Amino acid sequence: MASKVIMPKQGLQMTEGTIIKWLVKEGGACQAGQPLFEMETDKLAITIDAAESGTLLKIVRQEGETVPITETIAVIGSPGEDISALLAPEASEPEAIAAAATAAALPEVTQAGLAGRAPGEKIFITPRARMLADTEQIDYAQVPASGPDGLIIERDIAAHLAEVAKATPLARKIASNAGLDLKAIPGSGERGKITRDDVVKAASERTAALAGRQGKILPFSGMRRVIAERMRQSLTVNAQTTHRVAVDMSEAMRLRETFKAVEKSISYNDIIAFAVCRALIEYPAINAELTDAGILVKDFVNLGIAVAVDNGLIVPVIKDADRMSLAQLSEASKVLTLQAREGKLQPDDYKGGSFTISNLGMFGLDEFTAIINPPESGILAVGKIAKQAVVIGDELAIRPMMNLVLSYDHRLVDGAPAAKFLVRIKQLLENPCLML
Repeated sequence: MASKVIMPKQGLQMTEGTIIKWLVKEGGACQAGQPLFEMETDKLAITIDAAESGTLLKIVRQEGETVPITETIAVIGSPGEDISALLAPEASEPEAIAAAATAAALPEVTQAGLAGRAPGEKIFITPRARMLADTEQIDYAQVPASGPDGLIIERDIAAHLAEVAKATPLARKIASNAGLDLKAIPGSGERGKITRDDVVKAASERTAALAGRQGKILPFSGMRRVIAERMRQSLTVNAQTTHRVAVDMSEAMRLRETFKAVEKSISYNDIIAFAVCRALIEYPAINAELTDAGILVKDFVNLGIAVAVDNGLIVPVIKDADRMSLAQLSEASKVLTLQAREGKLQPDDYKGGSFTISNLGMFGLDEFTAIINPPESGILAVGKIAKQAVVIGDELAIRPMMNLVLSYDHRLVDGAPAAKFLVRIKQLLENPCLML
C-alpha cells in the first residue's frame, strides 16, 4: 500500500517549508532512512530522509514551492500501484474501509492492535488518519487499529487523542523535559488544548510547592546524641582498618536444620556469635582494650550484639559468652534482644563489652563496614546469606555465601593477626564440628 510523503515537523518550530531540491527523481527507488529531498525553513536548510522504502511514484509539489507541513508533497509505493485515492483532495475514508471490507469481514482486533503487530511489520493507515496523526504529532505505530486487516482509521487516532491529553507540540516537549503529566494540566487553548503557557504555569506551581517543603526538626538528644558522640570519638581516636572474607554457609545451615529437627530454635546469628567467641579465645589480641597502663588483653569474652531500636542502636552485652554452649548463647541473645526492643535493659546489660557483632543481613545488605564500639578493639559486620556461583576445586557450584567484614583498631592489632582471626571464623562456620 502506497504512503504519502508529508513535510516533516517533529522537532522543528515551523508551519511550512520550501522544497529546495528533490534528491530522488520521480520513478526512482527510495530507501528508508536515505536522503529524499532538501528543504528550507525560516531558520535553516536541512535534508529529509525517506520514511519508507519503495518507488517515488509521484512528486506532487515541485522544487521552489513553499508547502504547509500538513500537505502531501509526494507518494511512495510499488510500481503500477493505483495512488489516485491518495492524491484526491478529500479521500473518502468510509469508502476505503468499505472496499477493504468486501474482501473480508472485520477481524477482531487485539486490545491494542499492537499486540498483533510483529516487530518491523508494515503499518497500514488511511490518508485521513495519517494526516490527523501528523497534525497532532502522534506516533501512529503505537495506536490500536480497528479497521479491516489491521488498518488504522481516523477514529483510531481520535480515540487515542481522547486517551491522552491534547496539547501543542511545544507544550508536550516542555512537559516531557520537566517531567510533568499533561493529563493533570488544565488547558486554556481552543477546545481545552494545553498550551505552552499552561505547562509553564504548572511547572512554576510545582516549583513553588516544592520550595514550601522544609521538613521538621527532631530533637538531637538522648540516645541519638550519645551514639553520635561515641561514633565520632571512635573514628577520631581509633586507627580503624577492615578485612573482608566470604563464607560458605552450607554446613552452618545443616547445623541449624539439625537443631530444628529436635525443636530447638537456633539462628544464624547465634552460630556466628558462637564461632566468634571460639576465635576470640584463640586470638586474644583482638579481644583487647587500650588503657592508660597499656593494652589490656582480656581472658573473657563479653559479646555485644547490636540491636536496632526505634530511636537508634543499642548493644546489649552477653557476659562470659565464651563459657556458654550454643543453646545457652542463643537463649541469652534472645532475652537481651527482646529486652532491648522493649526498653527493659538495665545499665549493666550494655556495659563491659569486649567485642561486638552487627548483623544487617536481614535487611538484604551484601556487606557493610561497621564502626568500632569504643573502647573495644574490633567489630564484625555480617551481611546476608545468598546463593552464588563459586569454584570448588575445578568445578562450578552454587553455594549459600555470606560476607563478613572485620573492623579493627590498628593501634592494638596488626593486619596479620586480624586476618588470621577472621579466617578462623570462616573455618569454624564452614566446619561447625570444630567448635562443638
